[in-house]
Amino acid sequence: MSDPSNPRVIELPKGRAERTSVVGEPLAYAELAITTNFSFLRGASRPEEYALAAALLGHKAIGIADRNTLAGVVRVYDALEQIEGDKPKLLVGARLVFTDGTPDILAYPVTRAAYGRLCRLISTGKHRAKKGECHLTFADLLLWREGLLLIVVPPDDIHKGDWEHRLRTLSYDCSPHSVWLAASMLRRGDDDRRLRKLRSIARNRDVPLLAINDVLYHAEERRELQDVLTCIREHKTLDNAGTLLEVNAHRHLKPPREMARLFKSCPDAIAETIRFASLINFSLADLKYNYPDEPVPVGKTPQQHLIDLTWAGAAKRYPDGIPPRVQATLEKELLLIEKLDYAPYFLTVRDIVGFANARKILCQGRGSAANSAVCYVLGITAVDPNAIDLLVERFISQERKEPPDIDVDFEHERREEVIQDIYKRYGRDHAALTATVITYRAKSAIREVGKVFGLTDDVTASLSSGVWGSWDQGSWSEKKDQRIKQAGLPPSNPLVERAIYFANQILGFPRHLSQHVGGFVLTRDRLDTIVPIGPAAMEDRYFIEWDKDDIDRLGIMKVDVLALGMLTCIQKAFDLMRDHEDVDYDLATVPREDPAVYDMLCNADAIGVFQVESRAQMNMLPRLRPREFYDLVIEVAIVRPGPIQGDMVHPYLKRRSGKEKVVFPSPSPEHGPKDELAKVLGRTLGVPLFQEQAMKLAIVAAKFTPEDANRLRRAMATFRHVGTIGTFEEKMIEGMTNRGYDREFAERCFNQIKGFGTYGFPESHAASFAHLVYISAWIKCHHPASFAC
Repeated sequence: MSDPSNPRVIELPKGRAERTSVVGEPLAYAELAITTNFSFLRGASRPEEYALAAALLGHKAIGIADRNTLAGVVRVYDALEQIEGDKPKLLVGARLVFTDGTPDILAYPVTRAAYGRLCRLISTGKHRAKKGECHLTFADLLLWREGLLLIVVPPDDIHKGDWEHRLRTLSYDCSPHSVWLAASMLRRGDDDRRLRKLRSIARNRDVPLLAINDVLYHAEERRELQDVLTCIREHKTLDNAGTLLEVNAHRHLKPPREMARLFKSCPDAIAETIRFASLINFSLADLKYNYPDEPVPVGKTPQQHLIDLTWAGAAKRYPDGIPPRVQATLEKELLLIEKLDYAPYFLTVRDIVGFANARKILCQGRGSAANSAVCYVLGITAVDPNAIDLLVERFISQERKEPPDIDVDFEHERREEVIQDIYKRYGRDHAALTATVITYRAKSAIREVGKVFGLTDDVTASLSSGVWGSWDQGSWSEKKDQRIKQAGLPPSNPLVERAIYFANQILGFPRHLSQHVGGFVLTRDRLDTIVPIGPAAMEDRYFIEWDKDDIDRLGIMKVDVLALGMLTCIQKAFDLMRDHEDVDYDLATVPREDPAVYDMLCNADAIGVFQVESRAQMNMLPRLRPREFYDLVIEVAIVRPGPIQGDMVHPYLKRRSGKEKVVFPSPSPEHGPKDELAKVLGRTLGVPLFQEQAMKLAIVAAKFTPEDANRLRRAMATFRHVGTIGTFEEKMIEGMTNRGYDREFAERCFNQIKGFGTYGFPESHAASFAHLVYISAWIKCHHPASFAC
């Protein structure tokens, strides 16, 4: 069984399969009917688990075929890319489930063009159904079948229904050698007789018979979990689910030797799986994403247009002359943008911001994009790179395998105008939001699983009420009894214990797909030939099946069109000040570094001020006593679970107040300059408060490569979900100690970084938010009537 203390530990089949037959010939088999947990509440294994299990078992290929979706294929692709040595070939497909009585059909595209048709077929079914559903008919398949290899999956009872008619139609209408009939061993006592009948049907229709195990989970130990998922899906308890449950535990990945034994009377069906896999040339690596061609003046390239706009913007931002440091940063960024061919992306975001400015919709870029000097001079962000030490590699670098990601906040009451303008400009075939995978968290898991085991609503409510999500991160067995007691239940109750165990098993399992709050993917070619698109719950909204991590993995760029209520408040305050006080300001013209504003904040007079009106922030303000803009950057970032868990708050405050001396440990003289850490941690008094500092610390003190530092960044950004940051512990601590740093200091640095999780701010993000802290505080200080209104 999997380790309950870590629900993401992968269960593996018992031992690696032998890869030779009895007579010494290599065994070869490809499982072509795999259902992952992205067939929601049907598959009981994660995509990554299938990838590793198939490699260990020696499968030549695996076919991922979820129900009317391609949502999980990128994760299998990514997992296989991480495996060294022998690994199975990935076949990307879908299990087409129809509404008109047609049997399930596994569809695999042979080429990139055929893959695009499969995406459009699935999109067709999604657009005629409500969110989360896909309604397909046999006629839809016939319309888009070109280039698809089709495997007809007969019903369990092959004597019922009109499925043979559909097989006959496909065998006549489709191109030669593109249709197969699947055969699986149901282990119900009549397998031999059923197999003979299927062989006869296949021979009569002149289609090959192909062996599948119709897999629902990667290892047989997951059968019980699959039963639980079935009960959740069908709103049943285990006691009354009856024939809805699988009759045995055989629908798991089997070694090639075992599949050959099961089909010993029909070895051609096993061999056909390898022949089938050899016909497919398409890989997700073939997806060449293309960004839309932005309007560019005649005679110019996008890069040249971006260069001209950049220097014009820089002259406007710095009327007294561009500072040498900023000029050098701009030149560096422009060269990098040209090398990576990202100019059209920057032009797109500038146009979106330009649309908002023309409509007087207040907006401001934030997140990692605030590290970019080009974004600043184009008017996308408001953080002056000359005023703050930014790290452009946090946003864009040659070593990163991900495209840049620009987040822009708009007034929350008017963001829909921007979204609809994007749809209007690019069309719904070329623009859509990314998905967000809604997963089971501790509370939802125990509520759903508790019902399956017949626990009453009051019992599941008691169990879930004491959960704060800590089941996600280990110590499950240690805290289980304590949690059950807190709920007022006896720890020895077997039903409660089983419910908690399986609730822990499904943590992180996808429940459904939803739209991202504002992450837009834009393409020159039809977007629905890259990934299926479906309607969102909100009218005139559409989203793709992949989330941010998926599109990052495939090198697809997105721009986040986000909503922020404070921008609405600030815009309304500016309007009131213009109408009633005859003063005209915007985000760029509000007077900077006003002592009266900082006096107000030091007195914790911050009700209504952006980001600093919570009780914790108002308690911190008199202790930190901000006197300049960078103090607000620290204020925004320091009152967060990450710095608190990483024990960064008290050391920083003690050093700031003079109670503790600021000391920067140094490496051995032969390994580096004495002040190398002062350059990294000087502004935060030797305490790493930001993700950018963690990256710089790893590069400078532990000599991480930029690629290693980027992996560390990703681990920090996804600590709760992946738990991979611990893999950097030895590398960083040993790297620092080998260069002469004290081990205790190295361990403390790493523990502070580990405390970030997803709760630590990038410095650039904190700077963008600090800008709005100052603006809203300035309005409160000098225009209280407009602020209050």
